[in-house]
Formats: sequence, C-alpha cells, structure tokens
Amino acid sequence: MSTTRETILLALHTLLQTQPAPVLRGEVLPERVPADGLLILRDGDPGEPAVTLSPLRYHYQHRAEVEAIVQAGTGRDAAFDSLAAGVGTLLSADRTLGGLCDWIEAEAPRPVDLAVDGAATLKAAVIPIVLHYSTGDPLA
Repeated sequence: MSTTRETILLALHTLLQTQPAPVLRGEVLPERVPADGLLILRDGDPGEPAVTLSPLRYHYQHRAEVEAIVQAGTGRDAAFDSLAAGVGTLLSADRTLGGLCDWIEAEAPRPVDLAVDGAATLKAAVIPIVLHYSTGDPLA
C-alpha cells in the first residue's frame, strides 16, 4: 500500500508523462538528451508540516522538483521555453491531481547553460512544484 506522499508523486509523474518529452523519476542525467528534451522528477522535501488537532492532520507544502533539460543546437531557447511552459500547462489543467492534493503549483524556473565537452550546450533548470496536501500520519 502506497503512502499519501508516494501516491501523489506517482500521480505527478504520470501527469508529466502526457507531454512529448520523456520523463524520468529520480534518475541520473543520461549521456544523451532526447530531441524533445527531458524531464526528471525529484521527490524533493515535504518540509515541516503544520499540525491541527481534532482530528489530527498533518498539512504539508511538499516541494518536489522537475529538472527540465534540452540540448538542441538551433532553437534551444525556444525548445526549453516550450518544455517548461508545457509543465505549467499540465499543472494548471488539474490543480488537485484528481483530488489527491488540495493545490499544486509551479514556481518559476531559473535556467542555466551547462557546457558539455564535445557536444552542444545543455539548457537546464529546476522547476519547483509545491504540492499542498494533508494526511493523518506523517508516515502514511
């Protein structure tokens, strides 16, 4: 039986897979970046929950991260912009992940150019995704 946290992260991973770029979860950056770019979902940090009593509930603002990476020669900036905007479009279409979260939202990415020996430069950014949810147990 999956925990609330794992169920939500699996749902986010599944949602991200509906766009053209491949989506990995918790993997290292592969040697080759596909032409459509690449997204890597990192579980992130659930942080310290706010707690309410009667009934006992733990309210999280879990910060997952999506690494967005493109390695295209011409049009690299446009490809990156399209990849990042696609993540935002997916999240805005279902702000509750089918009722699993109270709210889900992305924060703005901070793109960087990464030099690669003997290959085209990568353009990458971490897109923080804030997942607001509650559970009856911090380990559930």
